[in-house]
Amino acid sequence: MKIKILYEDNQILVAEKPSGILSQKDGSHHEDMLTLLKKYIKEKYQKPGNVYLGLVHRLDQPTTGVMVFAKTSKAASRLSQQMKDKLFIKKYYLLCHGSFREKEGTWLDSLEKRGENVVVTSTGKKAELSYRVLDYKKEIDCSFVEVTLKTGRKHQIRVQFASRNHPLFGDNRYGKCEQMDLCLCAYSLSFLHPVTKERLNFIIQPPLKGLWTLFTM
Repeated sequence: MKIKILYEDNQILVAEKPSGILSQKDGSHHEDMLTLLKKYIKEKYQKPGNVYLGLVHRLDQPTTGVMVFAKTSKAASRLSQQMKDKLFIKKYYLLCHGSFREKEGTWLDSLEKRGENVVVTSTGKKAELSYRVLDYKKEIDCSFVEVTLKTGRKHQIRVQFASRNHPLFGDNRYGKCEQMDLCLCAYSLSFLHPVTKERLNFIIQPPLKGLWTLFTM
């Protein structure tokens, strides 16, 4: 599979992850971004031996969106520190079931992993996000929502929305059994370049297919 490269220099590589691709290997036979991009670098620059590429953050396998990878250990360390210092700004588009009484707000929950799933509990790790409803299609009871993540817990957006009776379209794990891709796109990623310290901003559009085509971006 050919991966769309959004930006590349000696320190970082920014790419668009398609739905269905893992962020990194998990023991299955599914393709993953780390392996595909290492292959891309090796072929493009005709590098002998192993290629270094650091995974800075992850996206769920069914999620599409912007990801940044580190091409040096120095860049990996500095980007990881930015993640800890909350200097990354990550925004998502999603399509979910139901209409919202409050058109924007902030949700704070505690999430805990149980088996392969994540659930809302009183003893889990803090999970916070802000949301803003951009549009609503009554005929299919579908809301188009922008989310800004404050924390980065596993399955966070999917679980927090499902727990409030707004499961995402295409979420067969936490929502309804629907024959479509998960309608979740990490459309915007902003961070400081690990060397120049310049703030970089990358924005993509959701896949131009399925329910996404009903909404104007």
